[in-house]
Amino acid sequence: MKFGLLMPFWNPARWEQPFPELYQNLLDQIVRVEELGYDNIWLTEHHFDDDGWSPALLPLAAGIATRTTRIRIGTFILILPFQHALRVAEDAVTADILSNGRFDLGVGKGYRNKEFNAFGFPREQRDARLEEDLAVIQGLWTNDSFSFDGDYYQLTDVRLTPRPVQQPHPPIWIGARGKKAVQRAARMGFHLMGTGEVAQQRAYDDELERNGRNPKDYYLAQLRWVYVAESRDKAWDIVGEHMHYLFSSAFPLLKEAGDLRADRAMERVPSIEELRNIDPTIPGGAPIVGTPDDCIQALQRYQDETRVTHLAMGMHLPGLTLDKVTECLELFAREVMPHFRS
Repeated sequence: MKFGLLMPFWNPARWEQPFPELYQNLLDQIVRVEELGYDNIWLTEHHFDDDGWSPALLPLAAGIATRTTRIRIGTFILILPFQHALRVAEDAVTADILSNGRFDLGVGKGYRNKEFNAFGFPREQRDARLEEDLAVIQGLWTNDSFSFDGDYYQLTDVRLTPRPVQQPHPPIWIGARGKKAVQRAARMGFHLMGTGEVAQQRAYDDELERNGRNPKDYYLAQLRWVYVAESRDKAWDIVGEHMHYLFSSAFPLLKEAGDLRADRAMERVPSIEELRNIDPTIPGGAPIVGTPDDCIQALQRYQDETRVTHLAMGMHLPGLTLDKVTECLELFAREVMPHFRS
């Protein structure tokens, strides 16, 4: 299992910092993350977000590439329908070149109504646009000359230069929550980025096999919110307010979009005290907050129940100070990662 970090470059008003300072400090911390032995940095996108959620992932990926030498850099996820496929193909290749072949392209279809309204096209087009965008990007990456006649793109003899470092192209992932979206990733032959639920992995692997593919040939990344400290009480004392803010911010947007699915039973946002009482070892996407031993137990049980090749850990909770994130990063690297590396 590869260990990576989800980094939204959050800057909520409640804890706001000057953006140049925040970005520089996060880039400096990524250098430390690489030194600690983590495998991946995962960047994540939203637009017009009050919390400053990063809207431009490929420039960030290129910046990280110039500061690092080993760690892989990926998008979890780039909202593909909001982009022009030709520019994504070119910009992603640039990140691949600057990183010398350490870039992963993870994409999704988006869900926030405000974003679709601002970009000016119907949300109902997102599935068709996603598939056509991916066909164009993969075609440009794998053909010397590429033509395409679709609903959104008409291309004739387009030649991409420069070419990707990774051959035949950088790994392509699809982020998905619902069963149909998960099955699409398998049907199209791309790796899967999930949100923690065991059912996602099983539906993905089943669909891979139905399409004549071996699940062992495909990666599966899962997002889990993680924080470790010397005691469970200390961990929750540090992150309780920030974890509650995360749920309070995300829940209304998911509910508005009708994208709750696995969260449908949650009629309201749990209080901080209720969050503290969640068992971190229960199956699915519950936050893992506690001691290193708590984390080892939760991840071991999760690994036993689901095929997960990459763990995308949300340690950078909204507003959490970088010194507290660094404490967690170092403790996790020292006491949790060796258990799974061996």
